[in-house]
Amino acid sequence: MTKRIRAKYKIDRRMGENIWGRPKSPVNRKEYGPGQHGQGRRRGKLSDFGIQLRAKQKLKGYYGNITEKQFKRIYGAADRMKGDTSENLIGLLELRLDAVVYRSKFVPTVFSARQFVSHGHVKVNGQRVNIPSYRCKEGDVIEIREKSRDLAIVIEAAGSPERDIPDYLDVDHGKLKSTFVRTPELAEVPYPVVMEPNLVVEFYSR
Repeated sequence: MTKRIRAKYKIDRRMGENIWGRPKSPVNRKEYGPGQHGQGRRRGKLSDFGIQLRAKQKLKGYYGNITEKQFKRIYGAADRMKGDTSENLIGLLELRLDAVVYRSKFVPTVFSARQFVSHGHVKVNGQRVNIPSYRCKEGDVIEIREKSRDLAIVIEAAGSPERDIPDYLDVDHGKLKSTFVRTPELAEVPYPVVMEPNLVVEFYSR
């Protein structure tokens, strides 16, 4: 088992939820907490701070467990924008190139999306981009490089029935191209579990 997969499973166990909706998540088989004492340990009632912290950890973990520094920077940008900060936060997270690659079903997981972008397999508007946090814009065309289109990871993801492609992306799997149509609202993002960005805003506003 790779370090990335172990990290992904650890996040699921810590949250007590299958946050990516993957059939192999350990949460599907074990209802108790992580660690050798997980079965006998009772979960205490969380404080308001604990609830807010968990909401932040869940949202941050969902996008490939991005660093706290990166996540706080994204929150700061969302807070400076006009409108609802929690909606802005979700919109900015979905603008990340690795998130778009994942949502387009070019790769099976958001973790593999980050690695896929970093290895130079993706182009934006015809130019290779290897920065997972690159912020896409409405109308951008994201595509897999021709040399990378026969990779097993791409073929597996495109044919997977696990996930649906959201309406804010226009995806052509025949050409392995995706157009970012518009920035989504929270209700449009196909999270397998409930995300509470309003609690994340409360966490950082303390």
